[in-house]
Amino acid sequence: MGTVLVTGGSGFVGSHVILQLLNAGHAVRTTVRSLKREDSVREMLKGAGADPGGRLAFFAADLERDAGWAEAVAGCDYVIHVASPMPAAAPKTEDELIVPARDGVLRVLRAARDAKVRRVVLTSSCGAIYYGHPPQTAPFDETSWTNVRGEMSAYVRSKAIAERAAWDFMSAEGDTLELSVINPAGIFGPVLGADFSSSIELVMRLMKGMPGCPRLYFGVVDVRDVADLHLRAMTNPAAKGERFIAFSGDIMSMLDIATVLRTRLGDAAKKVPTRELPNWLVRFGALFDRTMRPLLPLLDNTRRATSAKAERMLGWNPRLREDAIVATAESLIRFGIVAGKAR
Repeated sequence: MGTVLVTGGSGFVGSHVILQLLNAGHAVRTTVRSLKREDSVREMLKGAGADPGGRLAFFAADLERDAGWAEAVAGCDYVIHVASPMPAAAPKTEDELIVPARDGVLRVLRAARDAKVRRVVLTSSCGAIYYGHPPQTAPFDETSWTNVRGEMSAYVRSKAIAERAAWDFMSAEGDTLELSVINPAGIFGPVLGADFSSSIELVMRLMKGMPGCPRLYFGVVDVRDVADLHLRAMTNPAAKGERFIAFSGDIMSMLDIATVLRTRLGDAAKKVPTRELPNWLVRFGALFDRTMRPLLPLLDNTRRATSAKAERMLGWNPRLREDAIVATAESLIRFGIVAGKAR
């Protein structure tokens, strides 16, 4: 068992990574922007069945500042870098996302290298894999890179640029440090608290009721499987210098997700819509709602990816996508974020 630093421990993915590391017997450190978050993170982990006690330590560090990173990584065997800026709405300028995402990765890698950390596992995204390309029926794999000159949201562009910067750093000045990268699709699954991803926001909106479903298509993966893949990539010698896509089955339309919710949750999902919205109506709505604007480049885009590499090399076996969707909704009900009673 080693000592592992997880960046962004209060977030949706970061908290699940911490939970699995603790359950596996590791000593864990985590960074948060403010140490005021420590109590809430500990409570969240206890609610999920883990009592970390002295095996979990907190450090204040921000992606946009150098302060705190050297102290956080000192003495660590591994670093899992999950933290990345994720706005609720489209930013005024793309650099609001791109600069902290790119510079934050470089700060973490530089600190890890200087502290003689063995390996960093970076949470990237399928957003760094399959955007900016003509439509294709064959699934994308880890050899593909997003064309950042294409049409995409600022968040997607930031993930692609940040991951490129990470590999460039390793090539030029990584020294003995090792890097592995995880590229998840849309991350669903049970929330542990009030911090969750935009994918979870999608299920929340469906459960609370919407006029209809935009013509959007998603790759789906359960957050528990994403965390598991990070742990596998952290210690498996074969993962050195490799990227791994996390994707369960085929893509789902937003209407498919709505249908799963209504079928599996019954009366708890009575507000979930049953029809699709035409694209023109979604574009019109985005004129007045900034939170809808990142969706516009995604309308009617069907991008597929394969996790065959992770399954073959690391023995990864993800849950069914439908189970991930249902687990999302049931946890939202359990925390009172949406109304209802799960079956």
